[in-house]
Amino acid sequence: MYPASFDYRKATSVEDALQALAEHPETKVIAGGHSLLPAMKLRLAQPPAMIDIWDLPELKGIREDGDFFVVGAMTTHAEVLRSALPLFPEVAGWVGDPLVRNRGTIGGSLAHADPSADYPAAALALGAQFVIRGPGGERTVQADDMFLGMFESAVQHGELLTHIRVPRGIEASAYEKFRHPASHYAVVGVAAARHAGGETRVAYTGAAEKAHRLTKLEDGLRSAEYRFKDLVDPGDLLGDRYASAEYRAHLVDVLAERAVGRLG
Repeated sequence: MYPASFDYRKATSVEDALQALAEHPETKVIAGGHSLLPAMKLRLAQPPAMIDIWDLPELKGIREDGDFFVVGAMTTHAEVLRSALPLFPEVAGWVGDPLVRNRGTIGGSLAHADPSADYPAAALALGAQFVIRGPGGERTVQADDMFLGMFESAVQHGELLTHIRVPRGIEASAYEKFRHPASHYAVVGVAAARHAGGETRVAYTGAAEKAHRLTKLEDGLRSAEYRFKDLVDPGDLLGDRYASAEYRAHLVDVLAERAVGRLG
């Protein structure tokens, strides 16, 4: 199916994009386009106008800044895969296929907050920070406050996610995933990261309306009193024709044990 007609323009800067969003509230931002374009073809989304931020150099690349890596929101999955970032390269290897990885962006995925996406669990495990710019200036959102619900993130309309700040003091990390065979999205994915000082953060994606930390397991790891069983309540999870809520809860237990076991 073909999308409905729309106006299209390329942003010349972040400020140019923000101005366009302020002047025309119904404008949608497009980056890699792997989430928005399929929805438009199915007429699930019919924006009257789109602003393209793909070519903005200020939103690309990876650099070091003190205790953090700073990742531009327009950095592609393929670039992440080849980088020295903790955990994210392994996660990027699970994303889609080469075509998706060469065009899709880490910022687009995180801002879109698909409940089956891989990066949100990794961001929670890493304790990443999100730099968001809007009409009121720039603000930084912690990973725990980034994912609000199904396809809902802390990035509000009229704002742009510009960078992701990733702590450099990660001693070990791992991502385990049970993926849908066709879409390659996570039926369940579990990310784990051991931070400097010994703190371990673990999070899951794919099983609920948004990614969550496994705080029950994290508390148990601190006290050395834990088991990889009944980590989540099936009543809090999604069930569909691909996997029941009970099966997803079982997968969280299994994948969490594998991910944490790989930390050494």
